[in-house]
Amino acid sequence: MLRASRLARLRSTAMSKRALASGGGDDKPKKLWGGAFGVATDPMMEVFNNSLPFDKKLWAADVCGSQAYAKALERCGQLDAAQAADMARGLSLTRAEWAAGAFEEVDGDEDIHTANERRLGEHIGGDTAGRLHTGRSRNDQVATDLRLWLRAEVYGLRADLRALIEAARDVAARDESVDALMPGYTHLQRAQPIRFSHWTLSHAWAWTRDLERLDGVFERSDRCPLGSGALAGHPFFGPGDRDLLAADLKFGGGPTPNSVDSVSDRDFAIEFCQWAALTGVHLSRWAEDLIVYGTREFAFVKFGEAYSTGSSLMPQKRNPDALELLRGKSARLMGHQAALTALLASTPAAYNKDLQEDKEPVFDAARTLKVALRIAKGVVETTAIDAGRMRGALEPAMLATDLAEHLVRAHGVPFRETHHVAGAAVRLAEAEGTTLAGLTKAQLAGLHPAFGDDDDATIAALWDFERSAESRDAAGGTSKRAQREQIAKLTDWLDATEAGGPDAAAVALVTDP
Repeated sequence: MLRASRLARLRSTAMSKRALASGGGDDKPKKLWGGAFGVATDPMMEVFNNSLPFDKKLWAADVCGSQAYAKALERCGQLDAAQAADMARGLSLTRAEWAAGAFEEVDGDEDIHTANERRLGEHIGGDTAGRLHTGRSRNDQVATDLRLWLRAEVYGLRADLRALIEAARDVAARDESVDALMPGYTHLQRAQPIRFSHWTLSHAWAWTRDLERLDGVFERSDRCPLGSGALAGHPFFGPGDRDLLAADLKFGGGPTPNSVDSVSDRDFAIEFCQWAALTGVHLSRWAEDLIVYGTREFAFVKFGEAYSTGSSLMPQKRNPDALELLRGKSARLMGHQAALTALLASTPAAYNKDLQEDKEPVFDAARTLKVALRIAKGVVETTAIDAGRMRGALEPAMLATDLAEHLVRAHGVPFRETHHVAGAAVRLAEAEGTTLAGLTKAQLAGLHPAFGDDDDATIAALWDFERSAESRDAAGGTSKRAQREQIAKLTDWLDATEAGGPDAAAVALVTDP
């Protein structure tokens, strides 16, 4: 960050150069496209066409792309060494102004590309600055800018998502989480006993798929459109120049293969928003579970005060607003992917102005998830469990399947038959006003004679919730051994995926001042 005195000098220089350039008249910069037009643009059209209020978020990516492009123009003979040096100096000054918050927008800066080129001309003179756009169109320029910006965002989001998964792993690994038995639900009805660690890991594994998908989105986006021109290709580059340009910008996949497709491809933007939407869905499902578990009717968990809010009227309330907002913002994220899909479906080949609308959904999806993932991590780490309340919600009816499995395991009865026997036991218990555990051995034997061969201890053991959980010892099950195995596998996965995603040096092209 520049010091205050440096910031003031930058602003003063910007104002004086602009005044000199204007000659005391209209200081609105020339349009990049206005050569063939003899009538001024309608002021309302100026507003309608202006994307700078949102695409200035791309300032660092735009300057970075221009710095690399200037080198490419020098390599192909369109800039001499002195011009290239001036351009590098001017672009560095422009970048420093943006970084310091000293860049001043003026009327006529209709987008980030126009603004940066205008400012470059004020720094080094219009003759040299005007050469920067040689062979380049805003069509390939913006497609490159958005990919460069998104690469840096993916880098940060990937780290946030990994941090959430690690937090869930650590919570699941606590002894209290492994020991805590709770009802597992299907259809929001009590189903079978599981461990709190098992429930936690179920969401963590969903988030691992989100990270793997994010890596796939990045891999497919890691190609450089710059050098494609408006649509037909570059008239000054040789066959290998785009490869060198892609390498300078650290695109791992090299240049995009077709210039028409390059300027209109927004698959990467749609895929990113689709990834964001599905990640939002997974956060929402986790949040919904916890919201239910946190009600007084359940009281399985208690939310940390740092991620809860109160009521302006009812002082006893502790509302799970963090979780409710995670749930609500998932709808917002779904809307972004739908909007972009519809946007692209209506456009013919090559660039169309519709594509100006691609940025805000991507920007908002990235911003929303950046915050959401950090909030989710905080909730994971600060939510307390009430193991006694969880165990108290278990009921013998949840062991009906265990009753059926006992007949299979101990007596070789076909499961389809034992399922009906267990169902009959449920009906009998309801009719008798008791629980499954309250049925006598004689009553069970009346449903199937094999129960008559069991001793009382065997029958009693059927209603042990811990035994039920421990019987599910296959990989991915809810036994304690299976929990430890899952935690180890998740740790191995975290280690194996640590080095994936964007390269830090490539990200630094945009993020470093």
